[in-house]
Amino acid sequence: MTANHARAGPVLPRTVWALGLVSLFMDVSSEMVHALLPLFLTGTLGASVLVVGAIEGIGEAAASIVKVFSGYVSDRIGRRKPLILLGYALGALSKPLFAIAGAPGMVLAARFTDRIGKGIRGAPRDALIADVTPAILRGRAFGLRQSLDTAGAFIGPLCAIGLMALLANNMRVIFWLALIPGLIAVLLVVFRVDDLDANDVEAAPPPIRLQDLKSLRTPFWQIVALGVVFMLARFSEAFLILRAHQLGLPLYLAPLVLVAMNLVYSAGAYPAGMLSDRVSSSRLLTFSLLALIAADLCLALFDSVIGVFSGITLWGSHMALSQGLLSKLVADRAPPHLRASAFGLFNLCSGLSLLGASLLAGLLWTTFGATTTFLAGAGIAAFVVLMIPHCLKSPKPLD
Repeated sequence: MTANHARAGPVLPRTVWALGLVSLFMDVSSEMVHALLPLFLTGTLGASVLVVGAIEGIGEAAASIVKVFSGYVSDRIGRRKPLILLGYALGALSKPLFAIAGAPGMVLAARFTDRIGKGIRGAPRDALIADVTPAILRGRAFGLRQSLDTAGAFIGPLCAIGLMALLANNMRVIFWLALIPGLIAVLLVVFRVDDLDANDVEAAPPPIRLQDLKSLRTPFWQIVALGVVFMLARFSEAFLILRAHQLGLPLYLAPLVLVAMNLVYSAGAYPAGMLSDRVSSSRLLTFSLLALIAADLCLALFDSVIGVFSGITLWGSHMALSQGLLSKLVADRAPPHLRASAFGLFNLCSGLSLLGASLLAGLLWTTFGATTTFLAGAGIAAFVVLMIPHCLKSPKPLD
């Protein structure tokens, strides 16, 4: 090792970069569909906003439930890559189902398949990142993956906008084309992602038993409790798209909602991850919630597209400050041999909460209107701010 290299300190492993690129391409694929799906459901298939909320919530809840089992299986067999590969393959192969959907039920089946794939890959992927990354770089590693993931989340809607113009608003053809970046993501997993190796971690996790989960301690469950209430304040981004369209954004520009949000999210995720390795988690999480409250107020009270996009930008700032940080908090509070299981349990609880949030948002929107929906989100976010001092004690990482 050269003197310059030594001064530079530890670097992020190749597997972290590879998983980031995998996330990028899969998010291009998914967001080409997701950016158009709320309007496809309400406009083409005639579904109500409540149905949109139900489909989004059920899909995310399914992903969260599966994460528990995939996380446990990954810890049990001591391997990550097979489940990561299966999850991304299901995500790619779900895309043609959206293209052939003739009713909301078929869209639900497609969304369910896509989210099952997300559930299978999520916990093993996050655990693998934690496994191969030194503790002092863990926030940066999760921030990098989240940043690349979110870059795909604004490239995908941009592709959707261009294809909507090129294909005369033919959303079904766009859903077929979304298969291509999904397949690229699968190939990257096959050829560029390395599984657990004794050279990458101090010791590969031993196979676990179900009763071993009892060793997850109070600091971990405090993060779970925080995540449950946290997700109640943050329902599906589908409602952002519907709000912008409600206030006059043309159909073919609807994907700009996710472009704007994810551009801010992607630009901020890596710096926020670096910051989380150096400053108080409580402070960062509080700032993220203040951004969410401001976003909800903009979306509730402004009656112009410009005002809505102010809220969408703030929403992206909230995501950048919170998503990688939550992953870091889970990794730091779980024993190495239980990391995938811990991520699975966290995502189960927070995902079921997201299901409730999306259903509640759809019900409030249908009954009282959009303003009430976003004001309720702001109120819940304010409550989460009060929970932070009780749930974050900043324990030392369990390495």
